[in-house]
Amino acid sequence: MLLDTHVVLWWLTNDPTLADEIKEAIDEEPQVFVSSATLWEVAIKQSMGKLAAPDDLVERIADSGFRELPVRFGHAIELGRLPLLHRDPFDRLLIAQARCERLFLVTRDGHIPKYDVQVMTV
Repeated sequence: MLLDTHVVLWWLTNDPTLADEIKEAIDEEPQVFVSSATLWEVAIKQSMGKLAAPDDLVERIADSGFRELPVRFGHAIELGRLPLLHRDPFDRLLIAQARCERLFLVTRDGHIPKYDVQVMTV
């Protein structure tokens, strides 16, 4: 299971936007990943004033038990092979990572299911 950025933030802040059954699925899954691209996206959006996230986000993610998924060469190559159905570079990278690692991508983004990727929609 790979969490999209908004799902990570909702889970960490116990946001009611994230349905209880999705929270439970995340809590019960032994291997939940957060991409290093997620932290990159949050840092960029915070610096632009477009996103408020906890100052201790990295520590909260580490304490959550989620596993880090670094960006690898194969992910970048897969991203380049994706059709341009979605312009968000972070989402495209998460799609590529999910495909390469054979993970479900947990997201609410309606564009992502257009790709050949396993999706759990929130």
